[in-house]
Amino acid sequence: MTNLFSHHKEIGVVATFSELVNTDFEGVMNAICWERNLVGDFEEIASKLQLKENITEVSIEDLLKLNLSKEGNLAREIILNDLRLLTDFGASPSLNLLKNYERDEEFDFISTDVYSFHVDRSPIATNTFLCTYFGASSDILTNNEATQKILIPEIREKLRALHNDTEDEFDDFLEEYFFDLHYEPKPDAQPINLGLGNLWKLAVDSPEQKVLPCIHRAPIENDGELRLLLIC
Repeated sequence: MTNLFSHHKEIGVVATFSELVNTDFEGVMNAICWERNLVGDFEEIASKLQLKENITEVSIEDLLKLNLSKEGNLAREIILNDLRLLTDFGASPSLNLLKNYERDEEFDFISTDVYSFHVDRSPIATNTFLCTYFGASSDILTNNEATQKILIPEIREKLRALHNDTEDEFDDFLEEYFFDLHYEPKPDAQPINLGLGNLWKLAVDSPEQKVLPCIHRAPIENDGELRLLLIC
């Protein structure tokens, strides 16, 4: 299989789940990809699951109840195995059927929803794992191709106008409302699409993290198409 990501020094590429969880981030590398070309009909699974809300968490029981074709069953076995691998590793994976995420439309000068390039933050040492099985897939952006939005003068000025307390408390305000997690791509930035079927590990802003957190965003969904996404 052609390695699509090896020319990006920010991305490590591995061939097994064991390598994925045991390979450490280092230097500028803050994303690791278990690159896979999956077999099976994941669209069939997405079409037969019931969307109860815009984001519907799918249980193992929901998956097992589906009456699937041979190709659909192959896809189901892959998903079940991924859930098992991550759970045995100690993660808490969630399989989501997605119509869309909630939009943040409170301010016209800064967005804090997941469609905006952002990093994840955690008070405990952790990583983000994700895999898109069907539908539009997420993008990442290298850290040198993005500017933290709160450092852009016109955005910072408007945020300061919202905040009436002292300068010392301004930084706490930016963190409390997650403004500091969001990034603006530079004009020449080239987002990297994570593709279908690949299982990714992304660096999080967390204690003891030795690298910069990975900047990523949710994609705009394709018209009339749901997404099937594993994330933890």
